[in-house]
Amino acid sequence: MTDEPPRYDCHRDLGPYAGVADLLHRIAADRPRLAARHRTELRAIAPRLDPAARAAADEAPIRFHPARRTAALAYGATEFVAAWAGTLRRPVTLRFVHVGAADETTRELLDALAGRLGAYPVRLDLCDDGPALPAVDLSPAALRTALGESLAGGFYRHAARTARQGRALVTPADDLPHWWSFTTGLATALAALDQATEALDLYHETRTVTDDPKITMSAAYATAMLYARHLPAAAQDPARARHWLAEALRLARTVPDPRQRVLSTVFYEQGVALLDSRAGEPERALRLIDDGLARLTAVLAPGERPQDVARLRHNRAQVHLALGDPQRALAELDTVIGHDPDNCEYYVDRAALHRAAGRHRAAIRDYGSAIRLGPHLPEAYYNRAVLQQERGRTGRARDDLDRVLAIEPGHLDARIALVNLHLGRGALDVADTGARAGLVLAPHEPALLCTLGLIRSERGAAAEAEALFSRALAGDPELVEAWTNRAAVRFDRGAVADAVADLDRAVALSAAPVPRYNRGTALARLGRWDEAARDFVAALAAPEVDRSLRRELRAELTRCRRHTASRSVAPR
Repeated sequence: MTDEPPRYDCHRDLGPYAGVADLLHRIAADRPRLAARHRTELRAIAPRLDPAARAAADEAPIRFHPARRTAALAYGATEFVAAWAGTLRRPVTLRFVHVGAADETTRELLDALAGRLGAYPVRLDLCDDGPALPAVDLSPAALRTALGESLAGGFYRHAARTARQGRALVTPADDLPHWWSFTTGLATALAALDQATEALDLYHETRTVTDDPKITMSAAYATAMLYARHLPAAAQDPARARHWLAEALRLARTVPDPRQRVLSTVFYEQGVALLDSRAGEPERALRLIDDGLARLTAVLAPGERPQDVARLRHNRAQVHLALGDPQRALAELDTVIGHDPDNCEYYVDRAALHRAAGRHRAAIRDYGSAIRLGPHLPEAYYNRAVLQQERGRTGRARDDLDRVLAIEPGHLDARIALVNLHLGRGALDVADTGARAGLVLAPHEPALLCTLGLIRSERGAAAEAEALFSRALAGDPELVEAWTNRAAVRFDRGAVADAVADLDRAVALSAAPVPRYNRGTALARLGRWDEAARDFVAALAAPEVDRSLRRELRAELTRCRRHTASRSVAPR
């Protein structure tokens, strides 16, 4: 790959990841072992790397991905290219043409490469123009296939563009099947892109142009899910969702084929179970799911449609959790993963149950599986980082948090956690830079303001620190750390009574021992020994007081009692 550079054509008419997929395919051919470590993202971006795999659109049912998955794919692919670039012995130029007409997926990956490869002997030559495109099949059938692939891959902007092209070619009068495929595909893409109101209009339009029972049945169910899940919160309407679910079920019961009638009915009933569970009726939801599983099992052959079975059992696991039975939920998730072992969502849910039960090693393993299958699921990285930090593995926690922010720079929880880890190891400059970067994205975020206040306090800028803690409290009056840290600044400058007032708020909000220890210290400074002693006693009674704090609490309590005793024996 070090000769005259080939041209990688990025024009959107050539599909998602046009150009960059060709580059990845070429590198993978040269570095198969490296490619094996990035199999999930490479297969998603360049499916021809795995000729034996079924097309995503041929899976039954299609697994729809969140729109933000493309950022995770770009991260994984960029790490793959960077690892390859690290093995180069002489400079390489990568030339991309038609970049100005590239699909969003291609531009996202090119941006990631540009930001990552600066330290490597790789130059990106990005050209907005390029040679004439080869002939592209834009027939309705070809567009329908491209639409299905884009939807299955989670490439929703390309899917929406393709669906609009298709709708411009056909009408419901002359080609209803293709028109419906483009219309429902466009609605699906729009819902995934948080444009559910436009999707709703498309289903209303469908009902005005056809009374085909199969199409109107699907449109009814899709409309119900928009009202139940995808519309903006203020526009969601459980009653309307139930109305459209009832219509979908009415039409499902008229399906001529008995087996398909059961499949459709059971599937639509899961929407009713969702609404029942949300309405505080998990027992009713459980009965509906149990009944659906029994009917589904009766019409399926052993091992048939495992993803459908897994979906219902996953619903049942969630209901068991709502009923306060995590053990049954966990057993159900074990079965779910047996049916559908490649779904990252199931591992995330099981990891949460392991974590809640204190089985941290099992949770970390499941988060690792979710990261592999996602791939690079930011929430799995974040939750694994939290567990690694709790286990004292701060280096691993920092690495995972860095990965979260590489994929999703706006992930505030990860930003805050990483800044605090840097602060904890004394890396004030790195922590300061991270906090400021977060505040650019969220200028009024209380936790970041509080952390930046801690950094300023460590550097001796007490007035600035106090102002930052006050800003944090204006945004979140229940932020215990801000009350506690502002109290520390005030105590250090001699405003002990003000510090006590801040710590009164912290103690009212938290049963943790540190605010009581700090208030006891401030009360002792004011000579209020009895009150101070009560705080030290209460702090000692708190669960999980660490050894050093316990030692300090006992010393302070002894001092308080000594002062109280000396006062009681003093001559009158």
